[in-house]
Amino acid sequence: MKKTIYIITLLLGGVISQTTNAQVRVGININAQPLWGPVGHDYVEYYYLPDIDAFYNVPNRQYIYMQNGRSVFSRRLPSKYQNFDLYSGYKVVVNEPKPYRNYGLYRKKYNKYKNNHSQGIIRNSHDPKYYVNKNHPEHNKFKKNHNTKGKHKNK
Repeated sequence: MKKTIYIITLLLGGVISQTTNAQVRVGININAQPLWGPVGHDYVEYYYLPDIDAFYNVPNRQYIYMQNGRSVFSRRLPSKYQNFDLYSGYKVVVNEPKPYRNYGLYRKKYNKYKNNHSQGIIRNSHDPKYYVNKNHPEHNKFKKNHNTKGKHKNK
């Protein structure tokens, strides 16, 4: 009986540990999100861009788009979209593995957001949580606050 309880305890401990590790890995990646990303998300794996039917992988900083029936992974958009304004185009946050394997679903579901320019973006946000992004216009405020924490003035 004691062995059974011990084994169950070990198994549960392992499951809890794996769950905790998975949560920590997801965490926050505000500082990795591009300035053209939409506000309101502490963690983003992919954006779907309905205007150009492409994905952007935030951690890898690369676009994924279809070309000749195949997914292309690139740091740049194809030449036909080089002038696309990422700051004004709509972005759908997608936090699931390899969403580019299901283009049809995203195309159908988010087609209604084409030419929608109403989304707030990180670059224009005055929420201090976005100042951690080194490219944010207010990043100096983050650095100033971050550098003065824990420092005390002598009287």
